[in-house]
Amino acid sequence: MRFQTPLIPATLLRRYNRFLAEIRLEDGQVVTAHCPNPGSMMGLKEPGLRIWVEPNDDPRKKLNYGWRLVELPGGHWAGIDTSLPNRVVLEALRAAAIPELAAYAEITPEVTYGQNSRVDFLASGPGLPNAYVEVKNVTLRRQGDWAEFPDSVTARGAKHLAELSRMAADGHRAVMLYLLQRSDCARLKIAGDLDPAYAGAFDAARAAGVEMLCYGTRIGPDAVEIGHAVPVDPATQI
Repeated sequence: MRFQTPLIPATLLRRYNRFLAEIRLEDGQVVTAHCPNPGSMMGLKEPGLRIWVEPNDDPRKKLNYGWRLVELPGGHWAGIDTSLPNRVVLEALRAAAIPELAAYAEITPEVTYGQNSRVDFLASGPGLPNAYVEVKNVTLRRQGDWAEFPDSVTARGAKHLAELSRMAADGHRAVMLYLLQRSDCARLKIAGDLDPAYAGAFDAARAAGVEMLCYGTRIGPDAVEIGHAVPVDPATQI
């Protein structure tokens, strides 16, 4: 998924609510940027971080800059835009770039299912069981090369696991796909200390037959694209 407009560097001064951040551009100008991530953003919102923003001159938008990336030590990156994972995964699914789902010819986004829910993607094809695919954005890193999910309590995330479990029980494929939007991690585990209920739902879903996949990303100021498969820890810690 290529950015529509070339990103430019800036310095984060403060993220002062879920959707707004004060930043300093390289010319010294201090402006407000849209923060497209309502989550906790643990470890990615400290003042002084070098970030990359997407400028725009769209008169319909209130702000002229959108925060997209955080530059990390060692030449690594983190993508903070929670709207990107679904776009990255859709592009990858249609290009058959996710081997576990490459056989599916038809990919339909935002399909109603379960109990008042929408699944991110329904994959279908002749002679294949329908595959219900939910996508989660992963940006938390606290130790070593471990990525963790979630970074805060997510009742909605636990609900999605329960919905996928019901699809698996009905004979469909049910897939939870964690997209790792940072390049300094090589494996994924569930942050049971941050959300014990989600950890319990994860274990129950895996036992019910929900497939747990994690893919990394290739991140840079030009694009965010699907990367290699990343192992998921077989045990959760609460």
